[in-house]
Amino acid sequence: GNAPPGVDPEAFSWFQTVDTDHSGFISVKELKQALVNNNWSSFNDETCLLMINMFDKTRSGRIDVYGFSALLRFIQQWRSLFQQYDRDQSGSISFTELQQAFSQMGYSLSPQFSQLLLARYAQHSPNPNPSIQLDRFIHICMQLQSLTDAFREKDAAMAGNARLSYEDFLTMVVTRML
Repeated sequence: GNAPPGVDPEAFSWFQTVDTDHSGFISVKELKQALVNNNWSSFNDETCLLMINMFDKTRSGRIDVYGFSALLRFIQQWRSLFQQYDRDQSGSISFTELQQAFSQMGYSLSPQFSQLLLARYAQHSPNPNPSIQLDRFIHICMQLQSLTDAFREKDAAMAGNARLSYEDFLTMVVTRML
């Protein structure tokens, strides 16, 4: 069939392939089967869920062809950014590259915090120099942006610090975890 109005024909074609149960929607499981990193590993479950939730306008846990088309554009923009920050063209983002990416995105984060993120999100391997794939890069950046927005709501003076109660902090984190 033909692509619906406003949907790229290539995205429509891929939607039909990814929609393995022919429901007219893409689930987290179907999305995970369709997306791969540069090292051919599947996208992480958490990242797929985060992205489905971002483009799921009905809050049904799945996306239609319009949401899928928007998601593909979103991933392509992140892939371009990822490739820009992957300076050595290794297909993954190293500690140094992550630090540079954060700096260029306007975040002033300590090396210790970047190391913590790498330890949390890198694929576990015997490699002494951990790195992250595209899916985890997207995940980190989306969460960082969301939590930064929440923090800025509390830091009206843009001083880089805010006073808040423990419950305010928990509310801020829970409501921003997409």
